[in-house]
Amino acid sequence: MGGAVEPNTRLRALRESRPSTSIPGAAMSRAELAEAVNAELWQSTGRRYALDAHTIARYERGAVRWPNAAYRSALRKVLGATDGGLGFRPTPRGPATGHDELGELEVHLPAPARAGWPEVEQVRNATTVLARSENLFGGGVTCHAAVSQLRATAELLSVPTSNAVRSAMAEAVGNMAGVVAFTAFDVGDHKAAKKCFQFALRCANDAGSWPLRSNVLAEMARTAAHGRRFDDALSLVELAQVRSDRLTATAQAMTGMLRARALAHLGRQAEAADEITRADDWMTRSDPAVDPPWLCYYDKAEHQGSTGCVLAVLAEALRDPLPAAARLAEAVKSAGDAYPRSRTFSRTRLATLLMKLGDPVEASTIGRVAVREAAQFRSERIRHELSALAAASRTRPTGSTVELRQMIEALPRRS
Repeated sequence: MGGAVEPNTRLRALRESRPSTSIPGAAMSRAELAEAVNAELWQSTGRRYALDAHTIARYERGAVRWPNAAYRSALRKVLGATDGGLGFRPTPRGPATGHDELGELEVHLPAPARAGWPEVEQVRNATTVLARSENLFGGGVTCHAAVSQLRATAELLSVPTSNAVRSAMAEAVGNMAGVVAFTAFDVGDHKAAKKCFQFALRCANDAGSWPLRSNVLAEMARTAAHGRRFDDALSLVELAQVRSDRLTATAQAMTGMLRARALAHLGRQAEAADEITRADDWMTRSDPAVDPPWLCYYDKAEHQGSTGCVLAVLAEALRDPLPAAARLAEAVKSAGDAYPRSRTFSRTRLATLLMKLGDPVEASTIGRVAVREAAQFRSERIRHELSALAAASRTRPTGSTVELRQMIEALPRRS
């Protein structure tokens, strides 16, 4: 058995001795150090590197004692220290772990001399794979790979090409940036999510894509609502509805649902109910064949679950859980195999609703299934929903609710 890993206190001290470039009075962050190293390597080698805050954290924890030569060289220049001063020392060869064996593996591929439709299709396919993984397992499994993929893909925006390909590429890269933003949001890294959403919005504007612009603003509204910034959420979703003539029926339903959610939380109950009615009407006209790829997730099950979530807010004021419960139960029943996390969201929200306004024993039974399902996801949003369920269960103290809370508290942190 190996000994405990010794933290690299020298590297951390050197980083913290440097001022932050973005926050006055604060120390340089790991992300800022990584950016400085990447900039130094770009200047000195003409090659793009992808060092990130997570790798700097591994260096500081001592998980990596001898980074590759390029990173050591740039760190020496950025921090003005020798390898020894940085706390680095060669690792003796011996039985290798997965991290040791791969070290700081980097693959550098030159950008193509000219981009065409095959490159656009490659970006679209890569985005589909990332989105599928995020839906199946949560953002925690996908996030690191997604960020690296986005960095490499973004380089294609500066490659010479025709005007038609340039617009399509900007839209494809913007869609990927939106997926990456959502993986970061799912694991609770809201700063990274904001940065990716802003980049996605710029790509949408460069592409002249009103549908992508709407979708990015809608996802930003989701993050604002998650942070209980409901005024911001309402403003963002109403921006998403600008030029609604360019949006498909599915997009109209989705943005309408988000507007209803913001209105419900702002206490504008009648308006929220009217908005759900309109969203339902749009959903009856939904045609997946004409939807852009980023809306593939918003099917009838997702609509039932999302509007059920809005009705659950209204149910507390009306003390009537039945309309919301019916939609959430239908969402659980009809969610496709490609979207197990959506099923767990709906099941957890149904349990919370019934815990507050219905039968706590039934709620506990549903909640226990949700907890077992949640164990497969690396998602802070799932944890947030389970925390709400645990809080609701404290108001209905029974043997079954105590057991449910214990199950929630015993879940390992995986994000």
